[in-house]
Amino acid sequence: MKEFNTTAVCIPEKHYMVDLSEKTREIKRLVDAGKYFTINRARQYGKTTTLNALSKLLIAQYVVISTSFEGIGIDGFADEPSFVKEFCRLLRREFRREKNIPDGARRGVDELFRRDAPTTRLGDLFDVLLDWCDESKRGVVLIVDEIDTATNNQVFLGFLAGLRDNYISRETKGTKTFQSVILAGVTDVKHLKGKIRDEDQHKVNSPWNIAADFDIDMSLSEAGIRGMLDEYEADHRVGMNTAEIAKQIREYTHGYPYLVSRICQLLDERVSCKIGAAAAWSGSGLDEAIKLLLAENNTLFQSLTKNLNNHPDLKASIRSILMEGTKISFNAQQDAIVQMQMYGLIRNDHNTVRVANRIFEMMLYNLFLSEEELKDNVFARAGDLAKNQFVTDGKLNMRLIMERFIATYTEIFGPLRERFKEKDGREQFLLYLKPIINGTGNYYIEAQTRDQTRTDVIVDYLGQQYIIELKIWRGPRYNADGEKQICEYLDFFGLKTGYMLSFNFNKDKQSGVHLVRIEDKLLYEGVLWCRNVAWATIAYMWTGRRRFAAPWL
Repeated sequence: MKEFNTTAVCIPEKHYMVDLSEKTREIKRLVDAGKYFTINRARQYGKTTTLNALSKLLIAQYVVISTSFEGIGIDGFADEPSFVKEFCRLLRREFRREKNIPDGARRGVDELFRRDAPTTRLGDLFDVLLDWCDESKRGVVLIVDEIDTATNNQVFLGFLAGLRDNYISRETKGTKTFQSVILAGVTDVKHLKGKIRDEDQHKVNSPWNIAADFDIDMSLSEAGIRGMLDEYEADHRVGMNTAEIAKQIREYTHGYPYLVSRICQLLDERVSCKIGAAAAWSGSGLDEAIKLLLAENNTLFQSLTKNLNNHPDLKASIRSILMEGTKISFNAQQDAIVQMQMYGLIRNDHNTVRVANRIFEMMLYNLFLSEEELKDNVFARAGDLAKNQFVTDGKLNMRLIMERFIATYTEIFGPLRERFKEKDGREQFLLYLKPIINGTGNYYIEAQTRDQTRTDVIVDYLGQQYIIELKIWRGPRYNADGEKQICEYLDFFGLKTGYMLSFNFNKDKQSGVHLVRIEDKLLYEGVLWCRNVAWATIAYMWTGRRRFAAPWL
């Protein structure tokens, strides 16, 4: 029986996985056109699995040498003789599998591998490679995975330069060389020119400026996820609505391959054991899997947090986007933005920087709020101490949470000062809310409304949804517009009752909780009066109906 896999390469005969045939056919068209290119995507984005599927597609037409620089240790990049020997060792491994290798090529590679001469150079390697391609009856495709192992040294740049030189000779002189070269890793080697310096001069020309653009979407589509779930359903007969679950998984993950597979793996192996298979493959089961995923310290989350901690400016930018609603334009010439995208933290959403997916948003909110909790934040402690008061018959008493938060805020800070920013109240409310739902529910921020004037916090708690809107008061007309927006928002979710949250500097506003009827909607507004200075208004909306498949991302 197949299983879901989140380690190493996925094998169609062994694992449930999304059909990659259309993507590999798209990539093959680049190979057929003789293109050299880089597949650079974030960690655990399915690069190795895609390359494996691509190799199987190509072998009917080409000689395919598919290897990985993971097989070369640090010493292998120390100098040219070391690299030539190690690269030949990788080729000899491939030659055991590939039968269409001319005898001359085998002898040439063997001779370089066995040579123990300090005078061996990259040029010797490329002479052998050219002879091989010249003798081969089929076009030769070279695929190298895990190039990040090599990107911080001069020998690798020399290797790239040799590939580039032969490519140019192919185009200008008809030299027979590799049909296609594919380099895969997190780092886009086109940007290496800014990372490597010789002793005497800066590398000003990219050694890989011949690379064709690779703009094939490698995220997993909703239709692809559904196909995988259909296969699982055919095997297990759990009665899931595969279309609905696929849609929700896509919304949480934006098709990030590891996250898709890990959620399904958790549903299959852990949630099913806890609540039964039929219940697991439903909306409530998905909530449970998300909760388990966010509690993990998996290798993907470790990689993301490491990159953030190693790049404080990137971390500050991400925090500003999430906690302050800052809008950042996507600029491919801005190095910080390129790095954030390279690490998989962000994506380009209509020329605006957006955190890559909702799972990452939730993980990052938890990270940033935990950093505040470690500072012994009083709001986090207050929410934790009072959390047992806020649940009745499995339902959150959101109104009481609102009232206690207002009381806590007033007790700690007193009147709001002019230095108050909306992000301060937003962050404190999340810190207060987090320990109340922690371990039982999830929360996330609706990206479509997260900006410097409005934020919607969505809480899923034991199969029920609660939406807390936070906003800043900008006058009656603006508030009326906000109420209209909320009603449209409620219609989108099929909800009838809601509450609003504002931070208000209107000294004449009445304090208390007020009920406002807008058409068929009930809107409750709670007001905190801050004497002679400001007001903070908090509102919330809740419903017992479960949300299904809203297009958050």
